[in-house]
Amino acid sequence: MNDLWKQFEDWLAANWPEGLASLNPPATDDEISALEQALGARLPQDFIDCLKVHNGQSDSAGGLFDNADFLSTAGILDQWTVWKELLDSGDFNGIESEPDEGVRNDWWNALWIPFTYEHGGNHYCLDLAPDDGGEVGQVITMWHDSAEREILASGFGEWLKQYVSDVLAGEYVYSEDFGGLVPKEDA
Repeated sequence: MNDLWKQFEDWLAANWPEGLASLNPPATDDEISALEQALGARLPQDFIDCLKVHNGQSDSAGGLFDNADFLSTAGILDQWTVWKELLDSGDFNGIESEPDEGVRNDWWNALWIPFTYEHGGNHYCLDLAPDDGGEVGQVITMWHDSAEREILASGFGEWLKQYVSDVLAGEYVYSEDFGGLVPKEDA
C-alpha cells in the first residue's frame, strides 16, 4: 500500500500539487476503531492499510478519485449516517436497485460503506454484505438517482491499484474546470 501511494503521490506532486497537499495524515488506530464501532462492521484490511497512509482528504479539496473526494474516517461516518437515517426512516421501502450479480438489490444497505463523495449523493462503496457470487469488501457504485449498482473491483486494494495504474498511464488528468481528477476524455 505504501509503494502504491508513493507512486500516486509522485504523480500528484508533478501534476496536481494541491491534490497532494489535500491528503490527510494517517488515521490512528483509535479513529479506525471508532469508525468500525459506529458502523457495526469490520473494515477490510486493505482499506484499513490505506487509511493508515492517508485518512482521506481535507474537506472540499477536490476530487481525488474520479472527481470524487476521498473521505476521511469522519467523512465516511457522516455520509454513512445520512444514508442510514434515510434507511431507518423507511425512505427505501419497496425500492430495489438493478445490481450486477453479486450485489444485493437493495437501494442502499447499511453495510455499503462509502469511501468517496462527489457532493451530489453518489459514492464508491465497500460492500460488506454482498449477494451470492459477490465478495466481502468488493467496491461498488452507489448513485443516489440511478438503480444501477456496478462492481468495480473484488476489493479495495485491487481497485486502488487499477486506479493508480490508470492515472499513471494518462487515463486521468487534473481538470481545473472540475477541480479534480477526471477521465481524460472528460477534461
